[in-house]
Amino acid sequence: MPDSWLLIGEFSRRTGVAASALRFYEQQGLIHGQRSPGGQRRFARSELRRVAFVRAAQAVGLSLEQIRSALATLPDARTPTQADWQRLARAWQPLLDERIAALTRLRDRLASCIGCGCLSLTRCALYNPDDTAAARGAGARYLLGDVPPDIPAKPR
Repeated sequence: MPDSWLLIGEFSRRTGVAASALRFYEQQGLIHGQRSPGGQRRFARSELRRVAFVRAAQAVGLSLEQIRSALATLPDARTPTQADWQRLARAWQPLLDERIAALTRLRDRLASCIGCGCLSLTRCALYNPDDTAAARGAGARYLLGDVPPDIPAKPR
């Protein structure tokens, strides 16, 4: 086997990713492998960088679909370069900024209110009488930035 190929066990060891996860990534089209003549799964060394890319993107909270879409923008399914990462990181910045804002709202309201009201049915009647938050749409409205009617908005 040429030096440029790694069997899945060695590839798993080098990436720090379980072989089962690597098989899943391959099934999802995030990485590409081949079978040896003996049927063993193997990966080109260049796929190490693709796995690192996938793991870094997951670490910032991107879905596999978002990662797959990003990798699809690379010509000939090549390994991402530093310039590719910088371009994609700039594109993801608004998404990450919104996630940071959502986490900040959660942190600031965690003690008194979470999601559609609060953790107490008694207080819920104060913050969300008759489930008025539901009229604003799906999801945890107060964590998404909606302000309960009786609480003044925090300056940003």
